[in-house]
This record gives sequence, C-alpha cells and structure tokens, in this order.
Amino acid sequence: MARPRIKDVARHAGVSEKTVSNVINDYAHVSDRTRQVVREAIEHLGYRVNLAGRHLRKGRTGIIALVVPELDIPYFAELARHVIREAEERSLTVLIHQSGADRDHELAALAGFGSTFVDGIILSPLALTADDLRDRTGFPPTVLLGELLEEGADHVAIDNERAAREATRHLIGLGRRTVLAVGGRDDSGLGTAQARTRGYRAALAEAGIAYDPAALLPVGSFRMPDGARAVARALAQGARPDALLCLNDQLALGALRALHEHGVSVPGDVAVIGFDDVEGGRFSVPTLSTVAPDKAAVAKVAVQLLQHRIEEATAPDGAVPGVQAQDRIVAHRLVLRESTQGHERR
Repeated sequence: MARPRIKDVARHAGVSEKTVSNVINDYAHVSDRTRQVVREAIEHLGYRVNLAGRHLRKGRTGIIALVVPELDIPYFAELARHVIREAEERSLTVLIHQSGADRDHELAALAGFGSTFVDGIILSPLALTADDLRDRTGFPPTVLLGELLEEGADHVAIDNERAAREATRHLIGLGRRTVLAVGGRDDSGLGTAQARTRGYRAALAEAGIAYDPAALLPVGSFRMPDGARAVARALAQGARPDALLCLNDQLALGALRALHEHGVSVPGDVAVIGFDDVEGGRFSVPTLSTVAPDKAAVAKVAVQLLQHRIEEATAPDGAVPGVQAQDRIVAHRLVLRESTQGHERR
C-alpha cells in the first residue's frame, strides 16, 4: 500500500493542500475547526511528515552534531539526553561524536567532518586553542560549551569560577581550613579546570588562607580512578586535609573510595564537594554534595542558538536578522548532601 501524501489528506479533509501544509507547520491563521478536521484526516490515513524533504527544501539536512570529549563520562551522557530532547522538539536529529579530547578530532568536528551532512555543531572542546577558533570561514555554525576560548564565538556555560568560589567558601564556612583541590590546574589555560581553580584560590584569599600549590592534586583525566589515585597519593605523602574540592563528581566519587580505604571519615574528618550533580552522586555512601549546573538550560540555550545560526546561514540575505555572538551563562546551584553535612568545626 502506497504511503499517503498531502494531497490524500487534503482530499479526505475536504481542504486544499496548502491548508494541510499550514496545519502541519502550525500556522496560527488556520481555524480551530479546520485544524481539527485536518489532524483527524492525518491520523486516519496514517500520514507522516517527510522531515528530510522539508529540511532539504530549505537547504538543510535537519542534522546537528553534538561533540563531547567522552561519552561514558556521566555529565556528557546526561547533557546529551537533554540536547536530544531539545532537538527533537525542533524536528532536528542529533549525531553524537566522541572527540577523545583530541585536537585533530575536534578540528575535524569544527570543520563539519569534511562534508555537508550536518547543519551545525554543538562542541565541548578540551584541546582546541583560541587560534583554532579564530577563522571559521566556510565552517558550519557552531556553539561552544565550557569555557570561552575565543571572543566572537557563540558560547554556553555556567560561571565556573564563581561556582568553585561558592563551593570552597561553603567548605571554609564549615570550619575547614585545609582544602585540597582534586584536579586543580594552576596554569594560564582557558579551560574549565583552570576557571574552577581560580575560584578555589579566590575563596581561600577571601578567608585569609594562604594558597599552597601542593594543595592542587593533579589528575591524568577526570574519572573515578584518577580521583582515587590522587587522594591516595596525597594521603600516603602525609597530607591531612579536612576538605576536598573535586573538579567533577567522578573525581569526587573516586576520592570517597580512597578516603574510605584509608579509614578517613566523610564528612567527620574530611568534607567533600564535587561538580556536575551526576546521578551516581545521589546514591554514593555518603551521598555527594555537588555544584549542579542546569544541564537542561545548557542544552536548551545551545540548541536555540545553533538553530538561529543555521537559519541565518541558509536563509536568503537579510531574511533572518543577524545577531552578535552570544556568551550565555546559565544557572548553577550548590546541592548539599551527606558528604559535607557533618558538624561544623569551630
């Protein structure tokens, strides 16, 4: 049996093909009665909108790419779910690509993977530099996640420096004075880790606590084993912290394991805060205090920005008003759970 077409729906509903198209595209000037009749015809005939044809008529594929460093990092998996949901509401399909934090892979993504099958890209870069982003002539529209590497690029993130300052300030407010930063980086880079480290140092300075570079515990990557190794190594070397600021929840969960294996009580001896509010932190023992970015808002704003850029790029000159590059900061909040909820120290 042949698939029903718009003309079949129009004939069944007793309206023009243009009216059926207006209903499908949700134009406001169609009467409620006509809209209902057309929708009933669509349901009865089993008509399905040809999204590919609709996109191609506009010079688009209807496909956007989400490029993240690692898919098995829970934060990126949870973010991808939100991006897919937002894209579906706009009849867009999401291609998910793992860059491995490799510069060549990120550059390939920035260039649209050397083809025209994606309309635009949402990219969370870890290896790119500002120079890489400076000239994007001929590249697909792109929205960056994380820290802003280059002015003139659309960008969505939380205020990582402020968030780390607030989390560290909370630990200090509990009477903790020896706060180590797991995953901290004190170099001049523009990444998220550097921004969070700046916030950590600012909170120490506010409280009159001297900064010790040895309080930054380096990690090879931001996974649970890295957090566990960094904390175990520090304890073996004689460190006696009373708090840990972990730059993501995976590091924090690993740190909890290392502290447990060394007989250190959390939060009695050491209070622990992470970043990202991933699901695992709600089920750890103790449950994990964390900085919670509004992941749904990050996804919503990123997809909205990208869709506007795609419309700009494919519309006739002047048909879609251009706007300057957007630097959008979304909300975060400090979620306090058992890993910091011990008695305050005085």
